[in-house]
Amino acid sequence: MYNPSNFTNPPAMASSLACLPFFLLLLPCLLLAQNTGNIGVGDFLSAGDNRAQSWLSPSGDFAFGFRQLEKKDLYLLAIWYNKIPDKTIVWYANGDEPAPARSKLELTADRGLVITSPQGTEIWKSGVNLGDAANGFMNDTGNFILSNSASEILWQSFDRPTDTLLPGQIMKRLSPGQTLESGGQMLSSRLTETNFSRGRFQFRLIPDGNAVLNTNNLPTVVFNESGYLYVLRESDKRELLTQGRVVPAAENYHRLTLNFDGVLVQYSHPKNSTGNGGDWSIIRSMPENICTDLVGLGAGPCGFNSVCQLSTDQRPICSCPQRFSLLDPNDVHGGCRPSFYTQFCEEDVSNSPEDFDFLELENTDWPTSDYEKYTPYNIEECQKACSQDCFCNVIVFREGQCWKKKLPLSNGRQDEKVNGKAFIKVRKDNSTRREPSSRSLPFPFENKNKDGLVLTVSVLLGGSVLVNLVLSFYSFFFYRNKSKRIPQSPERAAESNLRCFSYKELFIATDGFKEVVGRGSFGIVYKGILEMGTKVPVAVKKLDKIVEEGEKEFRTEVRVIGQTHHKNLVQLVGFCDEGQHRLLVYEFLRNGTLANFLFKEAKLSWNQRTQIAFGIARGLAYLHEECSTQIIHCDIKPQNILLDDHYDAKIADFGLAKLLLLDQSQTFTAIRGTKGYVAPEWFRNMPVTVKADVYSFGVLLLEIICGRKCVDTEVSSERAILIDWAYDCYQEGIISALVENDEEAMNDMKLERFVKVAIWCIQEDPALRPTMKMAILMLEGIVQVTAPPCPCPFTT
Repeated sequence: MYNPSNFTNPPAMASSLACLPFFLLLLPCLLLAQNTGNIGVGDFLSAGDNRAQSWLSPSGDFAFGFRQLEKKDLYLLAIWYNKIPDKTIVWYANGDEPAPARSKLELTADRGLVITSPQGTEIWKSGVNLGDAANGFMNDTGNFILSNSASEILWQSFDRPTDTLLPGQIMKRLSPGQTLESGGQMLSSRLTETNFSRGRFQFRLIPDGNAVLNTNNLPTVVFNESGYLYVLRESDKRELLTQGRVVPAAENYHRLTLNFDGVLVQYSHPKNSTGNGGDWSIIRSMPENICTDLVGLGAGPCGFNSVCQLSTDQRPICSCPQRFSLLDPNDVHGGCRPSFYTQFCEEDVSNSPEDFDFLELENTDWPTSDYEKYTPYNIEECQKACSQDCFCNVIVFREGQCWKKKLPLSNGRQDEKVNGKAFIKVRKDNSTRREPSSRSLPFPFENKNKDGLVLTVSVLLGGSVLVNLVLSFYSFFFYRNKSKRIPQSPERAAESNLRCFSYKELFIATDGFKEVVGRGSFGIVYKGILEMGTKVPVAVKKLDKIVEEGEKEFRTEVRVIGQTHHKNLVQLVGFCDEGQHRLLVYEFLRNGTLANFLFKEAKLSWNQRTQIAFGIARGLAYLHEECSTQIIHCDIKPQNILLDDHYDAKIADFGLAKLLLLDQSQTFTAIRGTKGYVAPEWFRNMPVTVKADVYSFGVLLLEIICGRKCVDTEVSSERAILIDWAYDCYQEGIISALVENDEEAMNDMKLERFVKVAIWCIQEDPALRPTMKMAILMLEGIVQVTAPPCPCPFTT
């Protein structure tokens, strides 16, 4: 369930515990060491500089500085145990935005600790309005402190825990309406063991005093001063959880860490250990069995379609069932996809029960994927019922009871406690998975083939259709490859798969730039016809005002754009970089922009609009997370969404924002983007990330839902600003007013879900917005969408 305002991170749902208000204490607070190693204003560290990698605590137990990540050119600002071999990290700052080599960490008087890139861009800072910081100090408790000249603490790392709590650290509960950014505290897991981006699991104290660990129903857990864990019940009764004696803190390090797989573990490590025998020892893990003790919806610790087994150290071991494979071969916790062609109710060919077999799995279940139950039944009846049901992909049989399940499967586990058998439905012909249509498989199971286009032609196609398809694809590849073979100037070719055109060629192709088909923030678009063995229509964009000395940057951006390949992105065919002329040549889409259809009386159908929304979301997710170089669009709006002959959405103008002069047009202020779609952080001197595109997508999604502009002065004042009106309608329970007389939309259960997703996307606080990949899961209904908060709490 996605609800960042309550810190319940998707895709799993947090379970709240009825317990007394409390705060979490670790081992006894040690005396603050003398400030013998003060860091003064102006002192700095450089990422990758071996001469000064860290600032040490007086005893040398802890270090503060840059740690190199697996990607050798990226660095993490962190605190770690300095004297033990594995240098375990206990706190980190910039997990979502690692710093490149030669980045600088500096202590400043007005902003505290600040990380800047080699180009001077601010990556992270410790806080705003700190006052006059005078010095910093890394103490022997593992806490880095900033103080003023009067020794008053202005900021400390203990107030911003990441995935670990240390002895002497207090985790305060959230006050009503408080968020992490406004001083709330929680533990948040990493994405993976080596990826320090924020992960799926969180441990926190909510306003009513309850302790919540995502996806796990845990009691109130308290560390007493001796390092023992106990449960505090409403009756004040304490139930001891720690088994045996806890090793003394004077001789051992202690920590409590929320691991990336969702297991909360109390560890100890001997301080005098220098060899391999001194690994971290587990004192207590919670829950006892994360595979079977999971409560709530979502993927679980192992991802969708996975199976979870408990290891000897109570950590989950994730695997794919038979005939399934990992979505990401490098991430065993990322979920699995079927490697066979699964049945869908949209299929035109009828299937009989004899067409399917069942693969048997012992003691396996996905308990939150049930949609139908039969009793009493035997195994044969259970399998027959699934064979005759196009929705059914898996059945589980246990003690005369039969459960039907459909993809994606969630919270999978293999354990003796299951005491039943699972059966996966597969075709007897052992057919492999075919390329799905746009409506066949949800986002997590799309086939992302980055290496080329795989053409699968069904033998069921008629002869003439087959011939036409083959000829069409042959012509496409023949002339595309022919255009590649045209000699190019090495200094002009930005990428081998793009054609470098002369200005004269494009002047002739557009008949002297005669037919204007669009005007955008980056220039005017003309229709042209290029001769490449056959006449091919193209769209030629003349870029107006490129940043000064922007030739190198232009080629860099063209190279990045040319490497993108996705069905929801407008394909770049070539470019012109001649003298003062900068032009881009794209595929031509006859239906033009989404704006041409969205705001007219003859609107697109609801089904067309929802498919367009999915297409835009998938295109943005690709730009943000799947490109070799991350691309932030910065100007998502209907005019930059083009529609092909089938009304499939394709995003245009991506990757061009860096080339634009900031004062290019009246639609731009000192920002990049168009009024009405621009994220609030542009106006607040805050770092701009991919979440700016998420905001623009949320505004665009509301326009797609309602079929009207985000700002419309021709309607009543209370409806003029779409995001305000949409939230008002949602709050008052009159979402149908947003689609007025559109019966197709009003009768679709997706309507409310789409509105809620849009409101999550337009949250004023970027941290509350989902990623585009998560937004897709929410739109698909794979992740449950909770009630969004007011999107503009700061403004209101």
